[in-house]
Amino acid sequence: MSDAPCRRTSWLGDSTLGLIVTSVTLATVSCVQEEAADPVPAFRITAPTEDIMRYMIDPSADAIWDALVTEVTTEGVFTTVPETEEDWIELRRHAVILVESPNLLLMDGRRVAAVGSRSELPGVDLEPEEIEALLAEDSESWKRLVGELQETGIDVLDAVDRQDVDALLEAGNQLDIACENCHVQYWYPSLAAPAATP
Repeated sequence: MSDAPCRRTSWLGDSTLGLIVTSVTLATVSCVQEEAADPVPAFRITAPTEDIMRYMIDPSADAIWDALVTEVTTEGVFTTVPETEEDWIELRRHAVILVESPNLLLMDGRRVAAVGSRSELPGVDLEPEEIEALLAEDSESWKRLVGELQETGIDVLDAVDRQDVDALLEAGNQLDIACENCHVQYWYPSLAAPAATP
């Protein structure tokens, strides 16, 4: 009889068997956790369109327009333009908001305004439910106008990245037009200019 220690001759080594058992156990635990977890929604919509306009789009558009100012006084003509790197960085922050916030406006399920919100200028501005009705009636026009806003935001961002004051001035003008085109259709259509008669 040999005095050599006894050796296992299993076709699976200890380490291989351990890895298989561990893998099966982890897979089982993972499956149980996935079944127990609630499905995560793709998006969580909280702010109404009114808030996105008031707290994101309006301040960013104002920052672009206010960055280029020409003032005529009795003492002369004074022009304000972005000059420092910090000026351009701040404008870029606003430009990115103008590019990305239109995506938020197009998300299904977003209300126009918070429950109980009313027009600040009744008879001039539409009430939220009237705006909701217009959007439901012609969603394609809404998507087109929001797309035009986004395109002008892209132009603003490009001008900012190139630090091109002239291009920024032109993009700012187009931004004003895009905003007004949407407002006269969905916010205060009573103020829209009457169509010219031939």
